[in-house]
Amino acid sequence: MTLPASAPPDDRDDPSDLEYVGFWARLGATLLDTVLLLVVTVPLLAAVYGWDYFKQTERLVAGPADFLISWVLPAVVVLLFWFWRQATPGKMNIGARVVDAETGRPMTPGQAVGRYLAYFVSAIPLCLGFVWVAFDRRKQGWHDKLAGTVVVRPKQRKSESVLFVKGRY
Repeated sequence: MTLPASAPPDDRDDPSDLEYVGFWARLGATLLDTVLLLVVTVPLLAAVYGWDYFKQTERLVAGPADFLISWVLPAVVVLLFWFWRQATPGKMNIGARVVDAETGRPMTPGQAVGRYLAYFVSAIPLCLGFVWVAFDRRKQGWHDKLAGTVVVRPKQRKSESVLFVKGRY
């Protein structure tokens, strides 16, 4: 089996045809991914623990099934999508993909795992690592910087400027 990181570059890898994906587009993609994961995990957790599970606030993990459904399953799903499509469904929806920041090739397995674990680094200090995307020249969050990745997509076409002309309808 050939790992995705060894795949040859294709026409999509011409840097002049790509742009970095900014904060708002990535936030939208993340919200879509979150909803999709919740559609799967909430019914599973309710089936195992009942609806009262969602009222408890004392423990981070309620048991082994909770750990598998809430922590392991999302990690496995995200990593599989990164290997399979270089993007989660939310990023695919906006035409984005996560690639190596130096080569533009798919992430290595080590980068993918490192990027996923680095999400926690980005999240802990008030999600500043995610907000960083809005201010970084290459639109990298802390998790991207730590993993050596960037999120790119084909350049969006420039839209036509609005022109108001008196007397024309």
